This record gives sequence, structure tokens and C-alpha cells, in this order.
Amino acid sequence: MNQQKNSCTILTDIELEEIEKEKHCYENQQAALIGTLKILQKKRGWIEDNIIFAVAKILKIPVSEVEGVSTFYSQIFRKPVGKHIIRYCDSIVCFITGYKNVEFEIINQLKITPGQTTADNRFTLLHICCLGNCDKGPTIMIDDDIYNYVDSHDVKRILELYS
Repeated sequence: MNQQKNSCTILTDIELEEIEKEKHCYENQQAALIGTLKILQKKRGWIEDNIIFAVAKILKIPVSEVEGVSTFYSQIFRKPVGKHIIRYCDSIVCFITGYKNVEFEIINQLKITPGQTTADNRFTLLHICCLGNCDKGPTIMIDDDIYNYVDSHDVKRILELYS
């Protein structure tokens, strides 16, 4: 058993292998941080505190740096999330094109507010400052699927796609 595995027994052999591959893509191990967090989140759903410590040890960087990066990026989750992540754009452009009506309908349908997860763990609702579709707003994104020109009448139909 290698020394790295002994120090990070909370990670699986498969996770460690994937992290090693990620590290080899960069001259500096620190540059592999976001990719490493994404690998672990994909397998586990979110990044727990013990994962922060393990990643710091593997990449030989301070725990505070791993924590800082993991809390800065909106695509990294530091608490459990639902099976499907709903992101809706609340930029000024989407505001002008009517995102408030879409937001109201999502909240009404799911009975949660931004940052919350439904009781059945089906959906987590997050507002994002921009989804990069300013010419097609309002925009929502569920998992990797993007919906443009959404209005409140579309919300129920879209949510039903994710049962």
C-alpha cells in the first residue's frame, strides 16, 4: 500500500488514480486543485470537510487554499445538494427579460428558496449571476441542460423532465 493511500484512506483507489492523472496534466500540482475537487464531487455529490484535508495533503497545499477555492466557485458544493441542480440567471439582462416571474414559479412549484433543497432531495435551487446566455434570457440550467427564453408557463413542464 503506498504512503499516499495511507494518509488519505477516505479516498478510494479509483479516486486516487483519477487525481494522479489530473496532477500529470500540470507542471504544478496546485493547478490540479479545481479538477481534483470536480473529480471528487462527481463521485460523492459534494465536498465534505474531510475531503478538503485529504486534497490538501495529496496536492501538498495549505488546507486554507483548498477551502478558499472550494467555497469561491459556485460549481463546487460544500453541503449536500439534490439529485438535480437548478441554476437560474439573476443578472440585469435576465432581470429585464423577466427572470423574477420564472424565479417565483420555480419557488412556487418546488416550495424552496434559493440555496435550499427539496425535501425529497430531487432539486437544489441556486441563483447564478450569469449563465452566459444574455441574448436568450431568461435562462435556467438544470444539471448540464440549458433552457433559454423561459417564462413562468414553461417551469412546470421543464421540472417534470427531471423525475
